[in-house]
Amino acid sequence: MDAVQKDLQNRKEEIENELELLFKANLKIVDWDVPEADDAEAGLILWNILNDKLQEMKTKFTK
Repeated sequence: MDAVQKDLQNRKEEIENELELLFKANLKIVDWDVPEADDAEAGLILWNILNDKLQEMKTKFTK
């Protein structure tokens, strides 16, 4: 395992927690902005937004 892999592996849980916090914070904002919003629908739309961006970012780093 090289230094980059080791560093990221050591911080994996922190990175995952930050991603989950980003998701939950944005879902909460939807609830504030649209009180009648369906959380399941909002969650799926938000997940798609994040996933699309992650896929876009992945293409920049894929060799």
